[in-house]
Formats: sequence, C-alpha cells, structure tokens
Amino acid sequence: GGGGGGGGGEGREIMVPLTESLYAPGRIVDPNKILVELGAGFFVEKSSKDAIKVLERKGRVVDANSDNVMRAAEATSRNAQAIEGAMQGKMMEIRARQQGIEYKNQMEGKQ
Repeated sequence: GGGGGGGGGEGREIMVPLTESLYAPGRIVDPNKILVELGAGFFVEKSSKDAIKVLERKGRVVDANSDNVMRAAEATSRNAQAIEGAMQGKMMEIRARQQGIEYKNQMEGKQ
C-alpha cells in the first residue's frame, strides 16, 4: 500500500471487525462519519462528536446495570446465608431430639 497520512485521517488503513474473532482490512473514507450501533442490529451514521456522546450514554447504562447486578448478587448471598443458618438450626434441633429419645430409651432400658 501507499504511504498513509498521519492521525485518523482519510485513506488510513484499519482492521474492520466482522465478528468477535474475524477482521478484514479496510480504509477510512471519511473520519467524521461513524456508524454507531443503537442495538438490535440498528446502526446510525453520526459525527465523531455525536458518536462519543452515544458511547458515553451507553457507558452510563452499563455502569447502572452493573451496580444493579452487584446489589442483586449481594442480596442473594445474604439470603443464602440466612437459609444456611436456618438449616443448621433445624439440624441441631433434630440431633437434640434424637439424643433425647436415645437417652430416654437408655433410661427406660435400665429400669
């Protein structure tokens, strides 16, 4: 290929992601026109400034969702600990009852 200009300018060679693991060589046609994915396979052409705004909004949504997931995970962990504690209490109660029955049977056997 020929000598490309500096920066992110027109004609610069890039690798274009086609899938998560497949890239194809490409060339920047207009550095100020950027395709931004809105979701569900929909894309819109934006200026670089507007594309940055879209990405910042998406970043805030991801951060908020991440916080919600962390809170839900912590609540689930607390619930699991409470259930485990209740189960241990029940097991102790059952053991104590069994030992009481065994003791009672031993006492009745001695008479």
